[in-house]
Amino acid sequence: MVDALSHMPVVSSGISKQQAEEGDPLCWRIRNAYYYQWLDSIYKFAIPPGSRVLHIGCECGDLLEAVQPCYGVGVDIDPAAVALAEKRFPHLNFQVQDPHELDIDETFDNIIIANSIGQWHDVQNVFDIIHGVTTQDSRIFITYYNYLWEGILQLASQLRMRRTVPYQNWLPFEDVANLLHLSGFDVIRTASYVMLPKPIPVLASLCNNILSLLPGFRSLNLITLLVARPLPAIRPESKVSVSVVVPCRNEQGNINEAVRRIPSMGKETEIIFVDGKSTDGTVAEIERQIKAHPERNIRLIHQDEGVGKGDAVRKGFAVARGKVLVIQDADLTAPPEDLPKFLRAWCQGKGEFINGSRLVYPLERQAMRFMNLIANKLFGVLFTWLLGQRFRDTLCGTKMISRKHYERIAANREFFGDFDPFGDFDLIFGAIMQNLKVIEVPVRYQPRTYGKTNISRFRHGWLLLKMSWLAFRKIKWLKRKL
Repeated sequence: MVDALSHMPVVSSGISKQQAEEGDPLCWRIRNAYYYQWLDSIYKFAIPPGSRVLHIGCECGDLLEAVQPCYGVGVDIDPAAVALAEKRFPHLNFQVQDPHELDIDETFDNIIIANSIGQWHDVQNVFDIIHGVTTQDSRIFITYYNYLWEGILQLASQLRMRRTVPYQNWLPFEDVANLLHLSGFDVIRTASYVMLPKPIPVLASLCNNILSLLPGFRSLNLITLLVARPLPAIRPESKVSVSVVVPCRNEQGNINEAVRRIPSMGKETEIIFVDGKSTDGTVAEIERQIKAHPERNIRLIHQDEGVGKGDAVRKGFAVARGKVLVIQDADLTAPPEDLPKFLRAWCQGKGEFINGSRLVYPLERQAMRFMNLIANKLFGVLFTWLLGQRFRDTLCGTKMISRKHYERIAANREFFGDFDPFGDFDLIFGAIMQNLKVIEVPVRYQPRTYGKTNISRFRHGWLLLKMSWLAFRKIKWLKRKL
């Protein structure tokens, strides 16, 4: 297996390897090119191009350049490194600053802290200062070394294989997460990479592209990536408008109950029925409910040529007027009465993508077939591993997200393509790619009382396997192929 990262350039802007090895700060990047290519690829995947980026501990500027910011600022305590960065990347902004005394009067979309927190004597103080350059939508990306590597890296420094660091904290994840929490940040997800930081033929590819993915082996990886966000302010529910999108096909007997049971939430609640060519009188029943309830904001749209629940959800979200968007399945197996719990979690900042879970409380008899239950639990474990955030139930129909975040997902949908007839994974994968905080709200799953399910156990089970492979290839594996 050929490692694609080995072909990536490291030195740019006219700086030769000979110049770099004459004592300037770039020499260590040249000597450890394979490792730095990995580091660049991790951040390039995590941070979308075209954002405002601050890199604390920027060294020679290569990593800041790699993420392609529309506006980039790098700070480092080493004047020689900053001078070299300014020479190599004149379109970026570099400053000599001690992170403990950071003085920047602007905010950034993304903040990079790459393998430098161990060199800070007061990590919490620096995190406190960093909080002042964030907005509610900012993301903090921190990579740090696994403390199990302490002896190996110290030996490498003594052998002149890596730069000597005079001061080094070896912090486990729990300590880093706690320090972030004390400074007003919330950890979104973590991941780990690079079991072998030297390009030993065959062995490097085996370790870094296969073994580093597997449970047990992952604890030996050199680099941990942690993504965090500022703790959000609480939003008053009374000032939030909500759009409830109800995809439906042949659900005539559930329409009246849906209108009756969907609660009024926030300052305004609109109900959008999206009909998928029903043949049982569903459309006529929706129209009847609209006339019978002029006090409620109920709308009907048609899928027309579209097919599947995923298409219905996208069409409903496209015309929704609410600040918060939520899906309510027309079969009512996930009770509409639970929707205020989703809104409460969103308004309190518990999460940015609120996913329902049917697998917390005991299921009512006949609510879910046994094999479906087992498959859902297995897929929950699988997708938790694939996506780096906890998913107990990926296929619960009830999901909530803000319009702003949904529009970001829609704008980047081409990364995965139009692959999902359910709509669940389009939103889940998109939320992960946008580094949104995911949280699950339990719902009491109930048996269907009208009609029959539109899901085929085996056909859609096979589709779930294909989606798992897509998530592995696009999310888990791509990080190793940039």
